[in-house]
Amino acid sequence: MLSYQHAFHAGNLADVHKHALLAWLLAYMTAKDKPLSYIETHAGRGLYDLTAPQALKTGEAAAGIARAENLFPPDHPYIGALQATRAAHGAYAYPGSPLIAAHGLRAGHDRITLAELHPAEHDALGRAMAGQGARVYKRDGLDMAQTICPPNPRRGVLMVDPSYEVKTDYATLPRALAQIARKWNVGVLVLWYPILQDGPDAALKSDLRAELPAIDLFEARFAPARPGHRMIGSGMAVVNAPWGMAEEAARLSTLLAGL
Repeated sequence: MLSYQHAFHAGNLADVHKHALLAWLLAYMTAKDKPLSYIETHAGRGLYDLTAPQALKTGEAAAGIARAENLFPPDHPYIGALQATRAAHGAYAYPGSPLIAAHGLRAGHDRITLAELHPAEHDALGRAMAGQGARVYKRDGLDMAQTICPPNPRRGVLMVDPSYEVKTDYATLPRALAQIARKWNVGVLVLWYPILQDGPDAALKSDLRAELPAIDLFEARFAPARPGHRMIGSGMAVVNAPWGMAEEAARLSTLLAGL
């Protein structure tokens, strides 16, 4: 199934939570003068137009980044990525996590490897990442991660951000993440998951803790973007979370809960 397109949801509060925490993580890790590998398994198109019909149809960006942006301190790395994207692509451009990563990482020093299986999204991703030095593959991202991990450099981040369009993802992702963790025991492995009203995340979290007992779960709760919308929160499961990430996640949770 390859029908999911993130353009309908870009800039929503789940994106704000996910991307702000990712931007903080990369800023923390690049503070040391050691090279990084950044790997993303479900990269999407990388760049979004918040005035596009898809974004306007759902109103999720209006309920998300449009309301949350001014609550961040101006020196937060997420705000820096937003400003850089707008400077390059226009006032209503929004960066997906590949561009968040490209902004936070160091050209010629760190390596970016991205996978996206959806044909149109993959083509758009290639255009968005042109000139960024990223390797972009049209293949199953989890298979790619299993193949290339541990990467070179060994220090780095894996971002797993599926759509959960395939319902079996909830059952298969914990084991897949644990397999990668065994291969890449020093990697910071990040899995995003939605928090929905009917609670499919409960079994996912239980399985993650069973497979990876030391995993950290950082969650933010917020009001639905519109009547009938099922999403009421966003979660980031992190293996090898660095010092200070729990405190940053708590700040984000408080920020989003106040909207």
